[in-house]
Amino acid sequence: MNTILKILSVLILLAVATGFYYRSTGDPAMGDKIIGLAVLSFSFVLLPLFLVHRWRGKKLEDYTLSDKNLKKMKERNKKRWE
Repeated sequence: MNTILKILSVLILLAVATGFYYRSTGDPAMGDKIIGLAVLSFSFVLLPLFLVHRWRGKKLEDYTLSDKNLKKMKERNKKRWE
């Protein structure tokens, strides 16, 4: 999964660079299309894959503000200030 993310990020960066090249050489419509597709692929392909990769094996309960976690935080703060 890590290599797939690296390859996709390099390809997307190359696509953005290619789009800016096309915009500067005289075909702005094609450049805008390439940049737009690169941004869409980043948003809808690379970012979700990255988030799945980073969240795999972690509990969402540890990162949410539930009553249990709020009590733990209050207890820690009391111990620090004492």
